[in-house]
This record gives sequence, C-alpha cells and structure tokens, in this order.
Amino acid sequence: MKKMSFAEFGGPEVLRLIDAEEPHAGPGQIRIAVRAAGVNPVDWRIREGQVLGAHPTVLPSGVGIDAAGVVDEVGEGVEGVEAGDHVFGEGSSTYAEFAVLSAWAGVPEGLTFEEAAGYPSVVETALRVIREVGVQSGQTLLVSGASGGVGSAVLQIARGRGIGVIGTAGAGNQDYLRGLGAVATTYGEGWVDRVRRLGRVDAALDLAGSGVIRELVELTGDPRKVISIADLDAPKFGVRFSGVAGSVVEALVEAVLLISRGELRIPVERSYRLAEAAAAHVDSQAGHTRGRRVVVV
Repeated sequence: MKKMSFAEFGGPEVLRLIDAEEPHAGPGQIRIAVRAAGVNPVDWRIREGQVLGAHPTVLPSGVGIDAAGVVDEVGEGVEGVEAGDHVFGEGSSTYAEFAVLSAWAGVPEGLTFEEAAGYPSVVETALRVIREVGVQSGQTLLVSGASGGVGSAVLQIARGRGIGVIGTAGAGNQDYLRGLGAVATTYGEGWVDRVRRLGRVDAALDLAGSGVIRELVELTGDPRKVISIADLDAPKFGVRFSGVAGSVVEALVEAVLLISRGELRIPVERSYRLAEAAAAHVDSQAGHTRGRRVVVV
C-alpha cells in the first residue's frame, strides 16, 4: 500500500510517500480502507520531534491519527461493526491507503468521508479543554485562535452549554466566528484592550500557541483558569499544557450526537491528495485555518 512516512525529525520535507506492508487489525481494533485523514497540528508537531508525552515516536514513523473510511477487517473481540461499514475514528499512521483504528463510530448521516475525518481528535480535544478549564454556564470563555478545527468545536459546544464565548482570529475570519455564536475580535496590537471592552473573561484557552499566555493570565486573573494546547512554554506561567488525550470513544459518541442534532458542524477548508501531505502540513503550520484540512486517499 501507499503510506506517508518520515525517517527523521524535521520540516515537511522529511515526509515521503512510500510503499509499505499493509497493517492488520489486532484484538479490539478494526482496519479501514482510508478515504480521508484529518490534518492536525499534532501531526506536524510529532514530525518535528516535539515532546508531547502522549505520542512517543519511533522512527521511521507513519503520520496521522484521524481518519474516515470503509471497514475491511475486524479484530478479535470486536462487535457491532462489520466489513463495509462507514466509520470515522482515531488510530495510527492514517495518511495511508489502509489504517488500523482503535476507536471509532459510524459516520453520521449526511457527512462525507472528508468531513467526518476532521472530527475525532478535534472533538476530543474541545471537550477535554472545556472540562479542564472549568468554565460553567453563564460564564464567558475567551478562545485565542478560535477559527481552526478545535476552536470551531469549542465555540459550538460551549455555546450549547450556555457559556458565552469571545473568539480571536484574523480579520478574514470574524464573520465565521460570529456565525458560530462567538463575540469576535482580531488579534494583533491592542487585542487585550479590545477583549477587555467586550466584558469579563472567566476562563481562556490558547489554541494557536502565538505567545499570548501572559496576556490570557492577565485577562482571567488566574493561571489556573487558562489552558493551552499549543504553547509548550505555558507551564512557565503556571498554565497547564493539555496534550494528553482523554477518552476518544466517549468523544466520538458525543460528536455523533451533536452532529445528528445539528449542533456541531466543522467545515473542510481544503483537501489535499496523499502525495500533497507536506503542503497540508505547511498550510496547517501557517495557521489562519477556517475549520479543517484533510488528506484524501
């Protein structure tokens, strides 16, 4: 099969499309013929060799953790799914023609494979950081870097729970944030004062890693009310870096429920062919994403 791989840590140029042995489903796993794989910042962070705790990397390594596709192999002990089912979920080395998933759910009605591939780890992360930051109904959550996949999910989930949201993003994404129910403002010079004018901030999330931890602590008044998923230096300010995944199975169940109710929808901004994975990483790393990027197999 064809598979995206890297044999050394580095920039997007280390990615290679190689011929590889097909993986097979072990106990408690399924294998899918991949139709699309989600592009996540964690993918290029792992490729760069960043130490993220939850994702130890042995070289050479495949790329990708999210995917959607058609089940073609069911491991021992697995029930409720069979060959031919359309699923989305999380596994390993998903930038490939075949991948093994360890957590999955049926693709919700009305979603394409490309759309479905963008949800698994994004929804898990969104649910996790909302829980960890401790924001409650009636309070206001500030989301820095709100227009990407995790931000899109956070805004919709938080609003559904009665939490007010302020989102920062580039000028071109202001209407997008408003469409998701957020009070929107731009980042850049003067952004802290712009946020202050919008009202009290009870908790904050750093989703972009753009060097704003000190300011988020200032706005909330408490480093315990700030969570970062993108700035490895966050602990220097007393802020928790949340890089360890929670229950993906539970997140997929929640995602299916929210999508089916029409309460969660994350658009695909751009799709890339498998051979274009390096370009997908370049674009993801540059930021300014609206929704999700996916690799189509």
